[in-house]
Amino acid sequence: MTARMKNPAMVLPDAMKGIQHLLGAAGQGGVSQEILELVHLRASQINGCSACVYGGVASAKKAGLSDDKLHTVAAWHESPFFTDAERAALELTECATRLADHTGKAVPDDVWDAAADHFDEKELAAIILMVATTNFFNRLNATVEEPAGATWG
Repeated sequence: MTARMKNPAMVLPDAMKGIQHLLGAAGQGGVSQEILELVHLRASQINGCSACVYGGVASAKKAGLSDDKLHTVAAWHESPFFTDAERAALELTECATRLADHTGKAVPDDVWDAAADHFDEKELAAIILMVATTNFFNRLNATVEEPAGATWG
């Protein structure tokens, strides 16, 4: 598989700078790198972004995520390997990624409340920023058909 074109974030260099700044800001929110990697990986799985799933697994391993978590993040609801805080972050990720899948509020109050029980405002901001940036990058990669392993990982 080859990409349709060079990634837009590479064609327009200021775009990649912006993405890097957003990711850097998310890293300053006080959330563990492990949780940020889980959030990135789950959003990328939902969006079918092979490049980000591939690269996300490599980044998650570097951050120290266990193989148990890496192998079961797609089925985290049924997996015993995740903490309550990780579950809250993953549920928030799924809702914020699948905005149109809910009637009423895109992120239901119970999902928000569970996340807020585990994370303060700064940490929530970091998680939301990571989800949004991941979704943005997933859409770039999926549109141009960026192949897994070609540019990241």
